[in-house]
Amino acid sequence: MELLVGHCLIQLLKGDITRIPVDAIVNAANHMLAGGGGVDGAIHDAAGPELMQELRQYDGCPTGSAVVTGAGRLPAKFVIHAVGPVYPGGGRDEAALLAGCYRTALQLAEERNCHSISFPSISTGAYGYPIPDAADIALATLTEALPAAPSIRMVKLVQFSDVSYKAYSRLMNNLLSKQSAAQSG
Repeated sequence: MELLVGHCLIQLLKGDITRIPVDAIVNAANHMLAGGGGVDGAIHDAAGPELMQELRQYDGCPTGSAVVTGAGRLPAKFVIHAVGPVYPGGGRDEAALLAGCYRTALQLAEERNCHSISFPSISTGAYGYPIPDAADIALATLTEALPAAPSIRMVKLVQFSDVSYKAYSRLMNNLLSKQSAAQSG
């Protein structure tokens, strides 16, 4: 499934983010940048030990932000380690923090003249963010922030689970319907 947002094509894919060639892969990292499970563990495993060695230059990363490293053995130039919020229920500015991950990742990719970037569903695994809400924030933030990132021509939203893929698919279908209505209206 694809959605054109200005100069950029947003693609929704189901699969393993570590196997998709792009200029920058976004990792759903923890604030200590210490590696972990889920997508973080998969990215570290696929990249190799040099990823953790590079992360040692940082003294963690605040929630809602991101840092960048090389990509080790991944089919990419960079890994952008975005720290999403833990979701205790929605009363601690989680939406703004999650949006910050997407904006910062785009900014870091733009600064490095990346043309393509892949995102997992940040904060929806162990951090417990409701998938439909997280997908809505991701798509809204990307469509808002992409005009400020003219070098990025391709965004790949890579979903590992059927549940995430279906949530993103529903939202993208709604956006496509709105685009179609606006063009024919």
